[in-house]
Amino acid sequence: MNAAIIDVIKSKKAFICDMDGVIYHGNKLLPGVKEFIEWMQANEKRFLFLTNSSERTPRELQDKLKRMGIVVDEDVFYTSALATASFLASQRPKGTAYIIGEAGLINALYNAGYVMNSVNPDYVVVGDTHSYSYEKIEQAINLVLKGAKLIGANPDLTGPVENGIAPSTKALIAPIELSTGKKAYFVGKPNPLMMRIALKKLAHQREDTIIIGDRMDTDIIAGIESEIDTLLVLSGISTKESIDMFPYRPRFVLNGVFDLI
Repeated sequence: MNAAIIDVIKSKKAFICDMDGVIYHGNKLLPGVKEFIEWMQANEKRFLFLTNSSERTPRELQDKLKRMGIVVDEDVFYTSALATASFLASQRPKGTAYIIGEAGLINALYNAGYVMNSVNPDYVVVGDTHSYSYEKIEQAINLVLKGAKLIGANPDLTGPVENGIAPSTKALIAPIELSTGKKAYFVGKPNPLMMRIALKKLAHQREDTIIIGDRMDTDIIAGIESEIDTLLVLSGISTKESIDMFPYRPRFVLNGVFDLI
């Protein structure tokens, strides 16, 4: 491992970290993560867990890490659900939505002043969910055909789980797009909205910040388009071979965050 590269990465003042594939797989903590977070805390680094997963609230994510032996504040989490709620509240304050998603997305929209509506909503909002059903898709299709705008919490096709991969929002929303001829607007990474919010929350300039992720198509391109240094870790979706499938490259590549410790 090139010590000079490690030194450059560790000299950063702020870290934007993806979660799935970087911090854990499902309920399995990845090697070196506890030590890496303790290093950031001990060295007074600013850090934010920026995840495209919309299922959990920040409180639930905090509790999940606590079960894994990691204690962090609730405000170090920012999800695509929160970004989606913020975006919709700015577009149409106190609007209405039909939601296909879990508690993280539902709570975020409630807290942003939104009301749930399955008759004539302003938006149909889709996020990661295990309660996907034909009936919900059918209803969503007809609401979009009646004029509801289609929103995706993130543009991920898949996400890593303990036993492989699982379909994510872009895959789940595809039947609605295909059936209505309407394209969804996706709020999560690599949407610049997420990155601007992250930098504001960290209160650091992009030059002092690095984004750590396992996906070329969300984390790395988000960093490149926001002019933030990028670190791809091979502990999630990406492999050394898959990097060459993209017309851009991360600045740094490591096996996992354990390489930093």
